Amino acid sequence: MDKNEHRICWYSSLLIALMVNSPKLLALRENGLMAQYWRFNPYELVFQFVFNVIFCVLLFSINLRSGRWLSSHREMRRYLRYAVFNTLVFFVLLLTGTALQRLFFPGFQPARLVFSGSFFRLGLSGLLAGIIIKIVLLMRSSSRIAAENQQLKNAYLASELQLLKEQMNPHFLFNSLSSLSAVVRENPERAQKYIRDLSAVFRYALVGSHTDLVPLSDELTMLRSFAKLIFMRLEDAFELTIHVSDVYLLVKVPHLSLQPLLENAVKHNAATVDRPLKVEIEVKVDQLIFSNSLWEIPAPEASNGMGLANLNERFRILMHQEIEIIRSDTHFIVKLPLKP
Repeated sequence: MDKNEHRICWYSSLLIALMVNSPKLLALRENGLMAQYWRFNPYELVFQFVFNVIFCVLLFSINLRSGRWLSSHREMRRYLRYAVFNTLVFFVLLLTGTALQRLFFPGFQPARLVFSGSFFRLGLSGLLAGIIIKIVLLMRSSSRIAAENQQLKNAYLASELQLLKEQMNPHFLFNSLSSLSAVVRENPERAQKYIRDLSAVFRYALVGSHTDLVPLSDELTMLRSFAKLIFMRLEDAFELTIHVSDVYLLVKVPHLSLQPLLENAVKHNAATVDRPLKVEIEVKVDQLIFSNSLWEIPAPEASNGMGLANLNERFRILMHQEIEIIRSDTHFIVKLPLKP
């Protein structure tokens, strides 16, 4: 039993003992009906109250403690043995209580009244205790089912998140190699520097692949490194502006949240010196806003649309919120929720 169940058992035992022994207080009235059958004795009342509490606590203990012999019979649905054992416990305690009462209070009441009174009190106490035991067992079952459901949910989310990561890394790799191919064709010498910077970007991607959430500062550092690769290709046709207050640098975000957005902006937009691709990152009202100018390519590269869907799923799982996508005639904006 846990602490809450212990409290329930003790409070219930006290309440049951108080309920079944309270009618004895009616014997205080000399002309009352109860006084004709029972003489009031405060010491006898205290004895019955204490014995009743012990009786209830013992019933709770043998029926609710996990791993005990009686609990195993209940869990294995051996209800006949379970009922027989509880009945034996009841009669053993009934006879014990009756014997103790006659020992401590000899001649106080006729033996027949002592036995029948104890039978009534303990029988009613056992019935009430049995109801409470059933309630506790139902609470246990409900808690166990809820815990199992939560474990299944956590396992499902973990496997889903791992699948999303496995989908993301090849997506990043293929697009990076495609960009490298373009740099090699344009300037073989710059391709060597591109490979060095690309290795630094991949080092961050791979080292953090086992981490779900990372500080925003790490993501921005990685993004600046990734932007250097883009500068090599686009030069003056690309601009990156970051306005993020230091207050938000330690906020945790999903690993590789910004790189896919910058990658998509470059992939789906034309960029020239006259019409540069402008990317701006800022924080407003606990949202990281990624905005890029919109100069759509008439015939863009083939895409499976995995990037934004993947990112949205990771935010849904890890942040319990979804990203917001806004498209206008001039800009493509993605708002990422933050939790300061």
